[in-house]
Amino acid sequence: MARSARSFINGSWIEGAGSPVTRFNPARTGEAVTSHRHADSAQLEESIRAAVVAGPAWQALGIIARGRILFRVGALIRERAEEIAQLMTAEHGKTVAESRLEVEASADTFDYHAGSARNPIGAEFPSSHPDERIYTVRRPLGVVGVITPWNFPLQIPAWKIAPALLYGNTVVWKPASHTPGVSVLLAEIFAAAGLPSGVVNLLLAPGALGSELVSHPEVSGVTFTGSVPVGHQIRSIVCGRGAKLQMELGGHNATLVLPDADPELAASSIVSAAMGSSGQKCTATRRIILVGDSPAGLLELLEEKVRALVLGPGTDPAVQIGPVVSAAARDEIAAAIDQAVAEGAEVLAEADLPDAVGHYVRPTILSGPASMTICQEEVFGPVATVLRAGTLEEAVELANSTAFGLTASVFTSSERAARYCVAQLDAGLVKVNAASTGSELHAPFGGLKDSTFAGPREQNSAAAAVFFTDEKTAYVRLAPEQP
Repeated sequence: MARSARSFINGSWIEGAGSPVTRFNPARTGEAVTSHRHADSAQLEESIRAAVVAGPAWQALGIIARGRILFRVGALIRERAEEIAQLMTAEHGKTVAESRLEVEASADTFDYHAGSARNPIGAEFPSSHPDERIYTVRRPLGVVGVITPWNFPLQIPAWKIAPALLYGNTVVWKPASHTPGVSVLLAEIFAAAGLPSGVVNLLLAPGALGSELVSHPEVSGVTFTGSVPVGHQIRSIVCGRGAKLQMELGGHNATLVLPDADPELAASSIVSAAMGSSGQKCTATRRIILVGDSPAGLLELLEEKVRALVLGPGTDPAVQIGPVVSAAARDEIAAAIDQAVAEGAEVLAEADLPDAVGHYVRPTILSGPASMTICQEEVFGPVATVLRAGTLEEAVELANSTAFGLTASVFTSSERAARYCVAQLDAGLVKVNAASTGSELHAPFGGLKDSTFAGPREQNSAAAAVFFTDEKTAYVRLAPEQP
């Protein structure tokens, strides 16, 4: 029987006034996991009003007290880790091992930002007047609209909500419809940790309500992770009304392999980055660029590792790759592969499908010309294309030839080549001798070009403070002493 989910508005669990929705397990397509009713426009308005009203008291609590609440959130996530991981796998399809890693990383994120409560805030500057101090102070934006995707249903909300709360903002959060149950568990944890009513409001709502959220005049900042087309729509709305915006919009990430690379390290890292979580990561490797005479045996290793991947339900400990999130996603990925073959691609290797009902896609390695559509448009699934370049300079030019710029990786034993790639690759994250996926939460995260918005990065506490607060400069001069 599907678990019932509700929106969380002003400290109460509220049945949505919109249409009913049921989420089915992508590994067992007849199994209902979560059911809820969508929130409507009136409930969005109620959420924003609750966030506005809750703001002054939340700000007055002080940053150290807010940090203590975030520490409690992290602890409660760990207490319920297995429950969250099992539900995440049932809703999303990723393996339980991947879900457990995400839960732990999410708890770490709350701990990290909680610890940032004691970091210095602001700076002092010299004054030409002996009785004057010049210093900066930061104040919260107010109400922050948070829109998150389904592929990391706990970790990406943690990236956004933890710093928003730490710096005194209140939140209206609209998660993706594929993973409502995980969102509800996090809202339950917020309440149990002692978050006051109205500080975080969860709306289980359709995409159309996201447009209303980002358009609302009382929403002072928006942080969004999702597709490029939706991101561009949000940018025009939010920037048009002068609110703050933070976005991460996907990628078409390249991995360069030089002749002096370690072939086993390169092959293992590429397959993990391209196929892990069924390729449903913005940072996944989509293009594999072999430079010059690639390491002996590399292509054979890639093909061998892809063919050896075990697909099946994410609850099976022997499974490495689960299903993709939906039938629509499966069909879209299959169509992209078929189009690539029609455009001249060769299938180098693919894994076997399981003897199970589910939204499965064969992890696939292609080769072909860089002009293929699949080499320019993001395909959110377990497929990567091998390309070739004669020189490192040609490889970098090829890597930079898309509209995206999120991550890139390079495998080489040459420090000179590594430095060149770090300097010249159009990517917000460049990794040397490591997979294109994965990042440290205390380092800034974000891309270039169509993968981002020209604003503060995510994760890093200093970057978070810049986005989630406004800065003011104070000139404080002593009054003349009275006789």
